[in-house]
Amino acid sequence: MRVSSLSGRRLTRYLWYALGASLLAAAMACGIAASDRAALAPASSDDPSNINQDSAASIEKVNIFAVPMLDTSKASVPLNDIVFDTFGRVRARYVPLDEADAEFILELRDAIAPIYQPVYGSGADLPWLSDYDLVMGYVSGNDAYAYPINILNNHELVNDEIDGIPVLVSYCPLCVSGVVYNRELNNQVLLFGNTSALYQSDLVMYDHQSGSYWFQVGGEAVVGEMTGAHLGLMPSTTVVWKEWKALYPDTRVLVGTSSSPSQFSSRRYGQGFSPGYKDRIEDEKFLFPVDSDLLDRRLSSSDLVLTVEVDESATAYPLDRIGDAAVNDQVGGRPVVVFSRENGRAVGAFFREMDGRSLTFDYDADSNSFVDRETQSVWDAAGRAIDGPLAGKEMERTNTRRAFWFSIAITLPDVRIYAP
Repeated sequence: MRVSSLSGRRLTRYLWYALGASLLAAAMACGIAASDRAALAPASSDDPSNINQDSAASIEKVNIFAVPMLDTSKASVPLNDIVFDTFGRVRARYVPLDEADAEFILELRDAIAPIYQPVYGSGADLPWLSDYDLVMGYVSGNDAYAYPINILNNHELVNDEIDGIPVLVSYCPLCVSGVVYNRELNNQVLLFGNTSALYQSDLVMYDHQSGSYWFQVGGEAVVGEMTGAHLGLMPSTTVVWKEWKALYPDTRVLVGTSSSPSQFSSRRYGQGFSPGYKDRIEDEKFLFPVDSDLLDRRLSSSDLVLTVEVDESATAYPLDRIGDAAVNDQVGGRPVVVFSRENGRAVGAFFREMDGRSLTFDYDADSNSFVDRETQSVWDAAGRAIDGPLAGKEMERTNTRRAFWFSIAITLPDVRIYAP
């Protein structure tokens, strides 16, 4: 039985707005995004499922209705594996996609408001930001960008263009999955919103150009016209703010949106999650359906892992088990190194080839830095040589994902696990 039916008035309005879909999509592809949604007040920090249930967002309906409706005739996963968080709109906690009609789907678009036009400032613009709050870091050339996890907990998606590259900073609180993607695909720049649905207890995004549904951790279209397409993975780092600002003193920090430049300074964004949530995932008590046949019990579901991906090869590094270390490894035939410390909270992954040779690294606890055996040069967690014969050199970052193991295993079922 369908959850609801689209009223005649609503259908007429949808068709009217849909007339402008092509024009609006073209404008968005050129960087003319929808006006920003107002901030959502964070709810209880103890349970990620409680976040964003009450929205103060002022959503321009034209931008929502202009997105093409989802073509469910094309899918790579069962439609009933994609479920909508109802946020209390109906009695059920969640509703499968194949039981939801157009009105219900439209109502939930961007209920968790994405960020379409981010504004950056400094850490001082966020009074609640503490040294040990986590941030997702992205580096482009000489510029660094920090996206506090407390903000991403509430908005999950940030569309931006940085140095000519259309990027998507994505994060799902349910699997603590931080991934950065390139939004350009087949010479088309996609703009991403939030369906309010989950696949395997992970965020499902939609693109404004085709209305297709995308699995966040995998960056893969799973329902709709673009089914089977994959977004290009990009390097990113998840680290404590103290570490990031030490590495990049001039970093730009996400502080608001174009319509509200200081939006995220509110102390409401200072709330984090209870550590009890990780224990719940360890016990496989997922908040939304997860297919137990897809779980890989080589690691605990709640193990925090970082993937390094080179071409078609991927290796998962269990950060909690590695601890303070420099992990020298090879992925896809290329020498790589993972810099890990503070129990997985500060991580960098790099190609360790330099000047025609491979370097081998050790972690030096006394200096809290990394040293290569070949030249005894000292390196920081950003992959930069700060002392020794190679001072001034910088290693190339690798493409990475960081998330709970259960979601990585579902995304990359053939992933190799690094054994310390």
